[in-house]
Amino acid sequence: MTSSTDTTFDVIVLGAGPAGEVAAGRLADGGLRVAVVERELVGGECSYYGCIPSKTLIRPGDVLAAARRVPGAASAVTGTVDAAAVLAWRDEQTGGWDDAGALPWLDAHGVTLVRGDGALDGVRRVVVSGADGGVVRLTAERAVVLATGTSPALPPVPGLAEAAPWDNRDVTAMKAVPRRLLVLGGGAIGVEMAQAVRRLGADEVTVVEAGPRLLGREESFAGEQVAAAFRAEGIRVLTGVRMASVTREGTDGPVRAVTSAGEELVADEVLVAAGRRPAAGSLGLETVGLPSDRFVAVDDRLRAVEADGDWLYAVGDCNGRAPLTHMGKYQARIAADVILGKDVRDRASSDVVPRVTFTDPQVCAVGLTSAQAAERGLRVRTVEYGTSDVPGAATKGREGGGTSLLVVDEDSRVVVGATFTGPDTQELLHGATIAISARVPLDELWHAVPAFPTVSEVWLRLLEAYGL
Repeated sequence: MTSSTDTTFDVIVLGAGPAGEVAAGRLADGGLRVAVVERELVGGECSYYGCIPSKTLIRPGDVLAAARRVPGAASAVTGTVDAAAVLAWRDEQTGGWDDAGALPWLDAHGVTLVRGDGALDGVRRVVVSGADGGVVRLTAERAVVLATGTSPALPPVPGLAEAAPWDNRDVTAMKAVPRRLLVLGGGAIGVEMAQAVRRLGADEVTVVEAGPRLLGREESFAGEQVAAAFRAEGIRVLTGVRMASVTREGTDGPVRAVTSAGEELVADEVLVAAGRRPAAGSLGLETVGLPSDRFVAVDDRLRAVEADGDWLYAVGDCNGRAPLTHMGKYQARIAADVILGKDVRDRASSDVVPRVTFTDPQVCAVGLTSAQAAERGLRVRTVEYGTSDVPGAATKGREGGGTSLLVVDEDSRVVVGATFTGPDTQELLHGATIAISARVPLDELWHAVPAFPTVSEVWLRLLEAYGL
């Protein structure tokens, strides 16, 4: 990089995570000259510190738990997880935190990669500061797409910042499994990593959630079932409790936390999984009249509504609409198509968001919860059935448990929400996503016959419970 370089593209994408990559590739495939700016690793948070390493760490424990539920296979499970081998596999899955394997994809799509810290410098202008001190100034003739994600939020707990807490990056990239882990936050990241670390060999894991239950944004039974499973595995769950203070002894000694109830908790590491905040502070948003202390507000074409003109777009977590990797990639496709001149809209980010929490039991949901539907004034009815109360589930092992629930809009007779809990329920989710997205009437769903014996037969039982 040199300080005098000036380069013009049709579109500049800030951020080469999943959303940024998809936007850049789709735009380049559409014939535009595209540059993508990335200050860290091409592939982003999901590839190196989120979805991929976390699910890699979760998988071995899931396999052993599944085997223990199957008579005949259970007796073969005579050992424990080889944590060192799992961490080595995690290193392989992340490419050792080297993005060399991701670069050929950009080359194949004709996307120019600019390494450095990118920021807006006025309308359709981007300045990139490189690690070598050089500066590159880029100009976009059509559009700039923000795909800069989020960063972990740190609760204002006295002493917490000074205690060197872990965030999602630290736990997914851990070099060794801590003997004692304290988790602040009972959302998806907190519960997934709590169970993964326990199954990898931690002696003590405690989850502290300020709300009344784990996974507070999902149906109430979901968090209750996860909490019950955690307690059965020796994971302590404290709900309705906040942290009053946190201290660490020395630089690498134990962490001592005091709860709002006055209880002292001791751990070797404390993982903070209490939400995310927009990583927009250094994006130069103020140079185009946008606030830098919150998510970038967008319309259904993913255009920044507070920017003059139709040149600035925001996709993925940075717009706060649906902070999930697959939704960011979906939004990237929409934004790219809009820039390419197509008449498309984001129809999914508010009402049809599929989500999976990869605990055991899994929690899989799409669309509205029953509470959200009621808040919107919909006249709804819920029907539920035991996920494992179908023959297909019985063949997979004992004690599967779980609940399947549909939220039905009684006026239109369509499904507006669905939740499935139990082992490996993620494969039930896409059928529900299609039904909700396409607004398939219940009378039509009745003719979508599930194969026997599969767990998908729970769909038939749910429709029967409704009265069909």
